[in-house]
Formats: sequence, structure tokens, C-alpha cells
Amino acid sequence: MEVEFIFASVNDLPKIVATYNSTVASRLVTADLEPVTVESKIQWFNAHSADKRPLWLVNVDNEYAGWMSFNSFYGRPAYNGTVEVSIYLEEKMRGKGLGKICLQKAIAVCPLLNIHSLLGFIFGHNKPSLKLFYQFKFEKWAHLPSIADMDGTMRDLIILGKKV
Repeated sequence: MEVEFIFASVNDLPKIVATYNSTVASRLVTADLEPVTVESKIQWFNAHSADKRPLWLVNVDNEYAGWMSFNSFYGRPAYNGTVEVSIYLEEKMRGKGLGKICLQKAIAVCPLLNIHSLLGFIFGHNKPSLKLFYQFKFEKWAHLPSIADMDGTMRDLIILGKKV
């Protein structure tokens, strides 16, 4: 499996949004309860840059497989060295070890971007993602109990962190 990370362009936004929207119904990985639009994600897209907050397309054997991004934490200058990593994969690419490759890449590039703390915001019932992050020695830095109302079911948010 040949994996390539390519900086996304605005022309990639429709497929990025489609991948994201493919996870909404599961109530496992995002707190959005309805699919989002490309237009609603333009500001989010523009907050990314290759030198500080990258947004990568993940290609496997020259085929689009998903995306990964670094997102600013809390938006204050003292937190510039802390980012949240998001990994969203096409349904057919999930469960094949690609998340592991993505997280390895995320950890590896942190020093190049002056990032010292990498965060994962993961629902407490998302066992596969929690397992993945724990494999990479992330630690539980916060547990926010029953803060997400997912169609009447209250879900916990776990914040995992790693010093890199």
C-alpha cells in the first residue's frame, strides 16, 4: 500500500466534505447531526496552511482515500504549539491500518511545524479511534462526561494528548 499525503486545494473541498458527511449518520466521529455543505466549510478550509495548520488529502495507490488536518486549539497565541488532529477516511478505506499511517505522519511532522502538543477529540464510545490513539501512547488529558446530545443519547468526549 503506497500512501501519499498531498496538501489540499480549495478544489478538493467537495470530496473532503463528502468524506466528512459519510461519517455523520454513524454518530461515532463528529458532533454534526446533519451533513454540512461545501460553502459552510470554506472558512474552515481557509484556516489551514501548509506551514502551520496543514490539511492533507490521503491517497492510497494514487486513489483518494480521505483526509487529515491540524486544527488550532482555542485560538489564542499561547496555544500555537498545540493542535487537534482530525482523520477522516473513505468508508472502504477504514479498518485497513490507514489511520495508523496517518497518525504516524501527524506525529512526525509536528516538530517541523513547531507543534509540541497533539490532541485528539474522540467520543467515549468510539472504541476504534481511542484504541488507535492509545497505541501511539496518547494519554487521557480530559474526560467531558455526557456533553454531546446525539439524538437523545448523551455522549462523553475524551481529549487525548501527546507531547511530541
